[in-house]
Amino acid sequence: MGDADGAPSAARSESAAERDDRNLAELLQELRVISIGVQVLFGALLSLPFTNRFSRLDGAQRDLYLTSLVLAAVATTLLLSAVAYHRVVFRRGLKGGLVRFANLMALVGLAAVGGAILTAVALVIDYVAGTVPAVVVTTAVGALLVTLWFAIPVARRRARH
Repeated sequence: MGDADGAPSAARSESAAERDDRNLAELLQELRVISIGVQVLFGALLSLPFTNRFSRLDGAQRDLYLTSLVLAAVATTLLLSAVAYHRVVFRRGLKGGLVRFANLMALVGLAAVGGAILTAVALVIDYVAGTVPAVVVTTAVGALLVTLWFAIPVARRRARH
């Protein structure tokens, strides 16, 4: 018996295998959504050096670009790792471990996506408006991201327990 987090719940009557099936299905759906966004970001970043304006980036802007590119590559790898893991352990009775692994990779992957987004925002704003606006806007977006993606869910999780 468990809820969407796998925690015991009186409202749901399911076996451990049924819970693992449900949790995996929910996690894979979430990964489908986030992986599309990170792949679009990664693709855009991959194409950037081949544009005429890329040569106008200064050293710090190139560092932001490289950081964003690497974070997007790491995020893509982490978010897709659940699929690779599933293929390797398919029909081996290891779904519980897969769900735990995929959950961890999704959380770390989300952190990498957040970093890629923030460095991309910093790069574009620095290029268009300068360093001070880039720092201000990136800090605000970072605070929003951390609050919505991590702080609120963690606070609600703690309040529930």
